[in-house]
Amino acid sequence: MKKLQRLVGRAHAKVNLDLRIFGTRADGYHELRTVFQSIELHDTLTCVARPGPFLLKSRSSEIPLDHTNLVWRAAALLWTALGRGGDPTDTAVTLEKVIPTAAGLGGGSADAAAALLVLARLWGGVPLTLLREVAAGIGADVSFFLSGGTALGLGRGEEIYPLVDLPPHWVVIVRPAFGVSTGEAYGWYDEDRAAGLKEPRELQVLPVPWPSRAAQMINDLEPPVVRRHPEISDIKAQLKEGGAVAAAMSGSGSAVFGLFRTRQGAEKMVRPLAKGGARTILTRTLTRDEHERRCRPVAKRA
Repeated sequence: MKKLQRLVGRAHAKVNLDLRIFGTRADGYHELRTVFQSIELHDTLTCVARPGPFLLKSRSSEIPLDHTNLVWRAAALLWTALGRGGDPTDTAVTLEKVIPTAAGLGGGSADAAAALLVLARLWGGVPLTLLREVAAGIGADVSFFLSGGTALGLGRGEEIYPLVDLPPHWVVIVRPAFGVSTGEAYGWYDEDRAAGLKEPRELQVLPVPWPSRAAQMINDLEPPVVRRHPEISDIKAQLKEGGAVAAAMSGSGSAVFGLFRTRQGAEKMVRPLAKGGARTILTRTLTRDEHERRCRPVAKRA
């Protein structure tokens, strides 16, 4: 059988239908309970077998292309897990970035998970159990992106438990002109907590058939981020006024998303919210089966 030389994989983004923080753990991380939801918006990775050192390429100027990139880290950890010494070799990865950075959409983690899936096949096959172990060592939410759909994340977000899929929704994402790093968001949360600043949680029970009470569109990181960037509240209000059944900041921000029952309802909000340097994206939710099919590496001619 001819060895595969070129593989293409997708890295699908996520939104958080819920995100609660339950204090700080002994290891310094925050104890979380979150509900992840994968969406159609995705980056694309192309991996090619070719002689020489491992190489990561991208046209995006917003991401590093060295060992600090999670794709590079995924490759290095998988290489070691396979019992190979030194740094990865004989592979070039081209990353086409579409998912906005510093937006709370999991772009970096999704890229890392996609890299694991593609490189595992390119390098001769890897058991899924080993991929999950490697994923947990890269980042808290990388494990989620190996399976997708609707899932509960516990611990630091690395303990993943599949939930019944959210019924299909169209999603409008608004990424403001500014970004928010994960470190900034959690730092602001801790800072406000130390100062005794608290806000009542805004309960948004989804007005759609929903098999679990796990997701109520509450994000504990939203209040501290909104205190520094009140524009996020304005975007949420506009999405709701425009017909979104629910809206929230995703993860650590700065992106805000609204869930819509129909494509037509979602489309009408894309242009009005694209102002002041904001980027708007129309996408939709993915079930677990859809996510797994779309993330499966595809062989292409080299």
